[in-house]
This record gives sequence, structure tokens and C-alpha cells, in this order.
Amino acid sequence: MQDDMAQGVGARLRALRESTGVSLRGLAKALGISPSAVSQIERGHLQPSLGRVIAMTEALGVPLTSAFAPGRLPPGAIVRAEGVVVARSGDNRAVPVRGGVTIRRLTPRPVDGVEFFESVYPPGSASNAGAPVQHEGLELGTVTSGELTVELGSETLTLCAGDSISFPSTTPHLLSNRSSVNAVATWIILHPPGGVPRTPQGDDDPSLVSPHE
Repeated sequence: MQDDMAQGVGARLRALRESTGVSLRGLAKALGISPSAVSQIERGHLQPSLGRVIAMTEALGVPLTSAFAPGRLPPGAIVRAEGVVVARSGDNRAVPVRGGVTIRRLTPRPVDGVEFFESVYPPGSASNAGAPVQHEGLELGTVTSGELTVELGSETLTLCAGDSISFPSTTPHLLSNRSSVNAVATWIILHPPGGVPRTPQGDDDPSLVSPHE
């Protein structure tokens, strides 16, 4: 099952790369890795860490969450004429990344400039396979269950259910679960003006546009 999910993420990353017109070698150069490594990720032979997925989507200028769910509406989504969209539970599947963490998009479709997703951290798991990551934007998170350890630079914080945090994404950060039960958190990443990942052409459904926009 995890191999199938890794292939799904890889296939979406490949589709995102192709839709933005970036070559495999061009993406590899931007990431500082080999074209072979990019190819292995896209074919699902290598499960990327969350940090790697963030780097790939930033290099492509697309939303992070578009790598974890199709850009278009999930099959069960309901669209109203006023631009209201409803997605049912299970429409956006949780996807594992290297390090044991799973990610699930919480919006029924990508939203330009904003990422909204849920992360589940099993006992002993860590984001980005245990290596600190930094990127553009501002992060806001709330722990909904369990206990999450957040390392920000040289500071270490422990967050329990109901606790929330915000920090610049440019600060090196690592999230891990040092407890014996699952930790669950919801996250919003706000991208800075001028550096806003946008949904690739062809992924927007015109029926979602409000008549007031």
C-alpha cells in the first residue's frame, strides 16, 4: 500500500513538473541532486521526505499540497454556483513521506498562496526523515491530539493537544513524536507575496470561481 502511495506522489510530482514546463534535468539542477534521483522519486522507486517534496514544489512554483492530492476536485466533492466547495471525509487520502509521517490535504482543492493540511506522527517518527528543513513562508500549527516536539533552531518546544505555534518557515525546524501514541497536528503555511505557489494551468475548475471575483 505504501509503495502504491509513493508512486502516486511521484506521479503527481512528475505531472506538476511537466505542467510547468520544467525539464527533469532542470529540476534536478535546482534541487542540487542528480536527474536519476528525481526520476526515482517520480517513478515511486524512492520515497521522498517532506523536506524534499517542499523543495520540489517550491522549485516548480506550485502548492505543496498539490503533491498529496490531485489538483482538481476529488470525485465526491460538491460544487455550488456561489463557489462553495464541499469535500467528504476520505476524499483526500493520507500519503506517507519518508520519516514515518503522513500528510493529508484539508482543502477540497489547492488554494493559491495557502497550504492547509493535517500531519500524523506515529511514535518515533520525524518530519523530513529527521533532518531540519527551512523554506519560504509562515507556518501556523495546532496539535489536535498527542504530543509533538518542535525544534526551532537551537530551541526545543513540546506541544500538547490544544497548543498552537507560529514561526517563520525560514527558521530551520524539525517536528518529531517522542511519545508512545500518535500525534496529530493541522498546519497552515502562508506564502509571501511574490513567492506564492499557484495551481498549474488546467487544474482550476471554472465552476469554482465566485461571480463576485
